[in-house]
Parts: sequence; C-alpha cells; structure tokens
Amino acid sequence: MAQVVIVGAGPTGAALALLLVQRGIAVTLIEAAKDFYRVFRGEGLMPSGLDALAQMGLSALWQQIPHRQLNAWEFIINGKQLFRVEEPMGANLPCTLVSQPPLLQALILEAQNHHEFKLIQGVTVKDVLWKDQRVAGVLLSDGQQIAADLVIGADGRNSIVRERAGLKLVRQPKNIDILWFKLASTPEFAEDNVFRTIVNSDRVFSIFHGAESGKLHLAWVVSANEKADWKQADWGEIFASLSPSWLAEHFHNYADTIESPIKLSVVVGSCPQWHAPGVMLLGDAAHPMSPVRAQGINVALRDVIVAANHLVPILQGETEHQYIDDIDVALSKIQAEREPEILRSQQLQLQEAAQGELMRNNSLVRSLLVQLAPWFGNIIKQSWLRRQREMRQGITQVTLIV
Repeated sequence: MAQVVIVGAGPTGAALALLLVQRGIAVTLIEAAKDFYRVFRGEGLMPSGLDALAQMGLSALWQQIPHRQLNAWEFIINGKQLFRVEEPMGANLPCTLVSQPPLLQALILEAQNHHEFKLIQGVTVKDVLWKDQRVAGVLLSDGQQIAADLVIGADGRNSIVRERAGLKLVRQPKNIDILWFKLASTPEFAEDNVFRTIVNSDRVFSIFHGAESGKLHLAWVVSANEKADWKQADWGEIFASLSPSWLAEHFHNYADTIESPIKLSVVVGSCPQWHAPGVMLLGDAAHPMSPVRAQGINVALRDVIVAANHLVPILQGETEHQYIDDIDVALSKIQAEREPEILRSQQLQLQEAAQGELMRNNSLVRSLLVQLAPWFGNIIKQSWLRRQREMRQGITQVTLIV
C-alpha cells in the first residue's frame, strides 16, 4: 500500500488527508502545534471555498461549527460611504466566516474514523529523507524517521518541507504588515454583518464580525511611515477618530475590550517549481497569498481537489515501481492545472492593494472619490465587482472526480 506523509494540519493538509484516507490510502499527518488554536487563522470562505467543501461532502460538517455569513461589503472614505454591495453578489452562497480551529478538529475527527489515518501532533519536521535522489520520507525532531512514497508539504508560508527539499519561493517585492485586533461586538453588528473598509487620511483599516460570537475583528494596515509605538497606542481613540460617528461611539464605549494586537508580517509569492521527486508543496507552502479578499484558504481547498484527482488513481495502484514513477509525473500536472488560477488571483490581489495604496497616499484622489460618489459611485462599484467575481468564485473549473 502507498504511504503518504502530509506535513501541516491546516485546512490544506487536513482536507487532503481526509480525502485520501476515505479512498483507502494510508496517510500520516504531522502537525507541529499541540492544538489548532493559533493566535491567527483566516476565517473567510468565499463561494469557491464553500463549493470545494461541498464537493468533498463536508457542507454539513462546517455548518455544525461556529460560522457567520457576511451580509455586505462597504467602503467609507473620509467618513462618507463610497458604496455598499450586498452579498452574495451573484453567487449561490455568501462569503461565510468559519471558525478554523473547530473546522480542523472536525476534519481530523472524521479522518480518525479510518484505520489508514495516523496523526502525529506536537512534533516538528526536522528534515526530509532522501533515497536515490528522491524524497523518501521525513525526519522528526524526536528522532523518528517516517518513510513515504510521497511527502506533501502543507506547512504554510514558512514551509520547512520547501526549505529542506530545495524548492525556492519567489517573493513579491513588497510585504504587507497588518495589526490584527479583536474587540467586543453588539447584536447590531451580528445582525447586519458588513465587511467595512475605512480610509481616512493615510490610515486604512477593515472591521467585521467574525465567526466567534460577540467579537469584532479589525485589521489595521501598517503604513511604511508609521512611527507610533503600536503596543502603547490608544487604539480606541485612534479608531474612533477615523470612523463615522456611529462607529466612533462604539469604539469609545468598548475601548477597554480592545485586545492587544497581533502583528502579521505577510509574505506573498509563489514557487516556480512546486515539486521535486517524491515531494509536493500545496497551499501557502507553494504560493503564500496576500490577505486581500481572503484567498488563502479558498485556493488551498481547490489545490486539494486537484491534487486528489491526480494522485488517488495512482496511489490506489498495486505495482510499486510503476506508481512511484507515475506519482512524480502527476506532481507536475497538479502544478500545471493550479498555477494559472494562483497567479491570476495574486495579480488581482495586487490590483486591489494598489488601489488601496492610491487612496491612502493621495488626498486628492480621496477627495474626488467622495465628491463624485453621488454621480459615479455606481461606476466605481461595478468596476470593483468585476474584480471580485474571479476571486470569489474561482478562475478555473475545479471538480472533484475521484
């Protein structure tokens, strides 16, 4: 029987492990963390990600864990609404926020119903093992050596599998630094859950109600010339000063609930080669995405479907030497099928970020947008919508066929 090692039990690794063991393929899933409650995990499932879970037969599973739909997207410039767009924006389902730790726990629990599945948690991968110039397993920090016919690196943007396998990441030249906050919500925010992006002067932040009950999430984009000590700043007053009056009142009333921010230094890029003999990178390990419009988890789940389509027929085979050769051929086919969507998504994210930077850095643009919104707001909205459709619904056709 073929042996697969998957490194990283995030959405990519956990979902792929489940698909494989459901089809009788032996998987060892290795996760460095002792639990799934990292300080930050993305929650946004676009229609493309929800469709991927549905194709995997997991719609009922995610609906049983904490989740919350978005009702709309809104842009506020210098205290005035530029436009608002209602969900689901032409899709079958709206963007939905799903609490990732319980989602991962549910995927793992489902996989554990299959005797082909093994989870090793709380132990890191130290290196990959080589045999005849082919990756043949992994070496763990506790000294264990685990042999594999295929190693999948699903271990995120700082992938150890990528590093040890000698696969290179080409980074976009400009990283993004974000401060991520949580603060108390009120029922009104949950009832009309709007993802609001607020631009005022050269400051930009977004705020919405997360999947967790009673918690607003806020992402502050750190500007290059920002001098303030963010650990000591009076964030309640800062947010209030940049917000329309009704939101400023909330920041004043709940200033003492604002949690200390988490700084996220986001690396964005892609690997020219996602694979080497015996090893494949998927998700952020192969193509770390920008946080713009929550693409990471969605494109990763689509990676999983394409990987399963190519790998399952081979891994279910019985002739070892033949399927070893076939595996390595399949890895290049997976990249070839997925790469166009990844590169296009990253291009769209760059365009979105560039428009945000233009508004942040150019006071004349901000002023004109506000003044012209009554006449040209719908044109601006339609331009924004055209860019969103590809990022929300996927750029290529992805269908689970195994």
